[in-house]
Amino acid sequence: MRTGVGSAVVVWGGDPEDAGGEHHVEWTVDDDITWSGNTVPAASASPALEEADDCIVFRGQLSLTDDGTASLYFAGTHILFDLADPPPPKGTDGTWVELRVKRDHVSLWPYQL
Repeated sequence: MRTGVGSAVVVWGGDPEDAGGEHHVEWTVDDDITWSGNTVPAASASPALEEADDCIVFRGQLSLTDDGTASLYFAGTHILFDLADPPPPKGTDGTWVELRVKRDHVSLWPYQL
């Protein structure tokens, strides 16, 4: 996957014959946000996507909801998450974070506009 903010190899959820070329995609991350575990404050306030060992690292803005879920605004799209213990502390809504997840927990699903 190549984006304007970085690239990474992830699971393709669509037809294998359609994997090449440009697509509108939905990101699916099969992991919860765990503060100070897989999610930490970001060192810079700009979106990024990169690979680190067997993980994918997303940098984006965290948005928390009243019902215990969150989204990461990343490169023009929102990725939805559940929150695990410990949850992000108060005051982190709208802050820049880095989220590190195992590569095989990240997939892309193409869709048509």
